[in-house]
Amino acid sequence: MTAKPMTKTQLVAAIAEGMDSDKKTAAAALDVLTDIITREVSAGGAVTLPGIGKIACRARPERQVRNPATGETMTKPADRAVKMTFAKALKDSVNA
Repeated sequence: MTAKPMTKTQLVAAIAEGMDSDKKTAAAALDVLTDIITREVSAGGAVTLPGIGKIACRARPERQVRNPATGETMTKPADRAVKMTFAKALKDSVNA
């Protein structure tokens, strides 16, 4: 199962078909959704996409990391990471 991932063009075409709309409207809807998710998550919030999952920003504490080339251990400062938790319905549909 090494299928290529869906491209943005293919996704826009599928959204347009599902909405019975043109591709320009579908592309605008996708861009607005992307902007909303980016704005909310970068502000430290979370966005739940029903049936798909939850996208959130999580704080990562300061930690020790190792440079694989030199073996040197150093301290990496605290930062934030984007995490996605997938909905049970999506997991179940994949495994059905």
